[in-house]
Amino acid sequence: MKRLFILINLILLLAVLMFLVSCNRAKDPKEISIGYVNWSEGIAMSYLAKAMLEEQGYKVTLKNADIAPIFTSVASGKVDLFLDAWLPDTHVDYMKKYGDRLETIGIPFENARLGLAVPSYVTINTIEELNVNKERFKGEIIGIDIGASLMNLTEDAVNDYGLQLKLMPSSGPTMTAFLQKSVEHNDWIVVTGWTPHWMFARYDLKFLDDDKGVYGDTEHIAAVATKGFSETHPFVAAFFKNFRFTNEQLSELMNIMEDYPLRELEGAKVWLKKHPEIVDLFLPSQANNLTQLNGYETDRENSLPAAGTGNQ
Repeated sequence: MKRLFILINLILLLAVLMFLVSCNRAKDPKEISIGYVNWSEGIAMSYLAKAMLEEQGYKVTLKNADIAPIFTSVASGKVDLFLDAWLPDTHVDYMKKYGDRLETIGIPFENARLGLAVPSYVTINTIEELNVNKERFKGEIIGIDIGASLMNLTEDAVNDYGLQLKLMPSSGPTMTAFLQKSVEHNDWIVVTGWTPHWMFARYDLKFLDDDKGVYGDTEHIAAVATKGFSETHPFVAAFFKNFRFTNEQLSELMNIMEDYPLRELEGAKVWLKKHPEIVDLFLPSQANNLTQLNGYETDRENSLPAAGTGNQ
């Protein structure tokens, strides 16, 4: 009977130990999800993070959606991370609505900017000068998706400056296609622009001075996560604390990604092979081991409802 009692106690102790081990494992699971919108910088950063974290044994799922469902999904915990929150102005409404359910775990990029951009050969430098030259711009401002914050700000700019040019909605890819064609023919064009963006690496562009401050000051891009993420994923949280880009680094990454349509992960790995020092800079110190990148994935990830192609 005494042996049976000891055996039962051992079994109960083992069960408790197994439960504690499983709880500890649950605090830092090897599976995370990252939401992204179809913005060049967000696509580039998300796929680079996927490439690097998967080399550390994580399973990383990327989910594409418009900005509103992305914030909703991260706040509710359906998606763990979003790496492309523009603050303190562009996405302030989402932060006011969901901020108590989110945490900022990193600042991937400083000095982000929105505005109206023209090729450098265009001989005007201010928004006020657009009206005088409206014929050369064919009376149009080439925009992106209806409803994007950048488009809303540009509508404000049209009103505040009394512009006689029509804002033409399109999409990010369509806007850059118009830009490329105009640059090739040395034609005048004005587009809704933002940095970081690969078009500033590929073409010689400039922002028009915004004397009325419609587009606001420069912003930073924040990585936001479901509240409590840093406690349950300490390694990943430490990774994103180090996940910071210079303008040159991010522009080059986005430019390379443009050469890999529908093969974004491959493009991210190509850039990473050119910059192996990034592994030591981004990964937490206890995991600074330079790993061999091999095997390319070419399929896009799962999508959330209402995926879009706009920006900001």
